[in-house]
Amino acid sequence: MTDKIFIDSNIWLYLFRHDEANKYNIAEKFILSNADNSMYISYQVINEVTNQLVRNNFNEKMIKENIEYMYKICTVYNFSKDIIMLVSALREKYSFSFWDSMIVASSLNSGCNILASEDMQNGLVLDKMIIKNIFI
Repeated sequence: MTDKIFIDSNIWLYLFRHDEANKYNIAEKFILSNADNSMYISYQVINEVTNQLVRNNFNEKMIKENIEYMYKICTVYNFSKDIIMLVSALREKYSFSFWDSMIVASSLNSGCNILASEDMQNGLVLDKMIIKNIFI
């Protein structure tokens, strides 16, 4: 069985910014080694990554290339009423921030069994999905 992996913004940022060599190498290896799996992102991830690239003075050509790369290798999952309602339930149950709840809800709703993120509790199992910090 191939994994369905939701990739959080922080992994893309290490990949695109190259500002921390060790984390860049880990992010690159993770993305490339999962080419045979189904990788997912949401519009929130695209927005967060784009915002950070703008703040880091990336030119528009580079930003567009990075966005195109994300679209090329990932399925982009859209928001829905079900996701927004799940966000509220996740905040109540786990005390996640609103934005982390959006990432978790999107990954759960897209049927992913792995959420790759540096920002949340490594190993936490939510339904049939595990949060995996690829940097530890």
